Amino acid sequence: MSRSVAIVGRPNVGKSRLFNRLARKRISIVHDQPGITRDVVSAEIDEGQYTLLDTGGLGLVGGESTAELTAASEKQVDFAIGAATLILFVIDGLEGITGLDARIGSMLRRSKKDVLLVVNKADFDESKVDLAEAYRLGLGEPLCVSAEHGNGEKTLRAAIVERLGPPPSVTDETTTKTADDPLCVCFIGRPNVGKSSLSNRLLKSDRLIVSDVPGTTRDAVSLPFQFRARNDKLIDFRLIDTAGIKAQTKLASPVEYFSRLRSLDAIKETDVVFLVLDAVDGVTAQDKAIAGEAVKERKPIIVVINKWDVVLKAFKAGLDPDCAPESGLHGYKSEREYRDKYEKSLLDRLFFTPGSPIIFVSAKSGYEISRMLNSAVKLNRLLDSKIPTGRLNARLAYLTERTPPPSVGGKRFKVYYATQTGNRPFRIRMFCNREEKLTEQYRRYLEAGIVEEFELYGCPIHFDLVGKEKHESAASFSARKERDSKERHTPKWKQQEDSGDDFDAHETLED
Repeated sequence: MSRSVAIVGRPNVGKSRLFNRLARKRISIVHDQPGITRDVVSAEIDEGQYTLLDTGGLGLVGGESTAELTAASEKQVDFAIGAATLILFVIDGLEGITGLDARIGSMLRRSKKDVLLVVNKADFDESKVDLAEAYRLGLGEPLCVSAEHGNGEKTLRAAIVERLGPPPSVTDETTTKTADDPLCVCFIGRPNVGKSSLSNRLLKSDRLIVSDVPGTTRDAVSLPFQFRARNDKLIDFRLIDTAGIKAQTKLASPVEYFSRLRSLDAIKETDVVFLVLDAVDGVTAQDKAIAGEAVKERKPIIVVINKWDVVLKAFKAGLDPDCAPESGLHGYKSEREYRDKYEKSLLDRLFFTPGSPIIFVSAKSGYEISRMLNSAVKLNRLLDSKIPTGRLNARLAYLTERTPPPSVGGKRFKVYYATQTGNRPFRIRMFCNREEKLTEQYRRYLEAGIVEEFELYGCPIHFDLVGKEKHESAASFSARKERDSKERHTPKWKQQEDSGDDFDAHETLED
């Protein structure tokens, strides 16, 4: 990931305790027995500034020999080198440098990764810690901390942020995409739903390995291809084929964990996300969780139900009960009835993806593949649409009048004025009485109403709420609202002229 920090070190040096200290909550199990932490544990630190990974005793199962401890520690370091931007190498300040510490240090030096050397258990008196030994590891100046008592925590936090640099800022400016940029799409979904088969169908080759064994794809692969749209124009695409996203509790190895991270990162890079479901399995809890990851990143979603050839074949053959894959289709009179019930179930379970196009396809036969890509082209164009301010406010007034907001703490959420401030996702600045009065359920109701009114099916919408401050007068709030509206609709050259700034003709032409 772009901002991830991994904690590594030999067993029982306090890695999990340090993880809990930085996360400010007890997540990893802490125990004096080496190897208690067996899986990778992660946490978002300081409101998402970076992701912290506790690799723990990766690969340990208890009762290991010295050779097994060494192998597990090296596996832990390999994982951190591959997954992390910054590595915290933790050593025990009271025990001194061991042979395994030196071996890990050598691996980290060779990797050329950014490493912070952390000397733990410097609880009361740093004079008891032999820093000369730590310097001999050749990893720069060590930082003394006490994960148990918090000594040095502030210095360590500051050092991590300094090494990572400032986080990318989120602005209200409209994200622009030129016509020459390829349309980036990715397939996401559970293992073995046919993502790689769909990719091969688009690429018209077998460049991606396809297998019935779940988890064949380990990394996210980016590949270019072209598609001839309905207007006979060639559209450049960039396809990211991702690994199947397993539930975090079902990850069997660090490789699977790392593959999951790469798949989730791929979502951030795409313009349009294809959420792939299995035509026979139906919508599962994991499908819902994966859709939630795309919604969280505010990406447009097209729901793709793959393996529809299995359904068509089953109904055409009269649902032979000896065919195991088709057994879940019994009880339906026709393919149309099954399709309708499937779609209803999908809308009930994925209610937080309002208006997302639903397309039934087959990677094996090519059924409706062109329709899937045409939908992506159409959705991508929609993302640059402008919402008229007058119509937006009229729609919000209608929605709140038709279904009033619920009372929260004796008061209801009220919208005074709204205007679009950006695209990809659609950003709507909404002036209201109190931000906290808008419930999640009512937010989804307003979002669905806007999607329906402006036919933004599948497009994500983000509300930027501006509430009246507790001691702010109505007149002051109204003036602030009008000032924001004026700035949004006044050309930059006019704003500069009014403020007395120098006018830059070149900048105006670009704007």
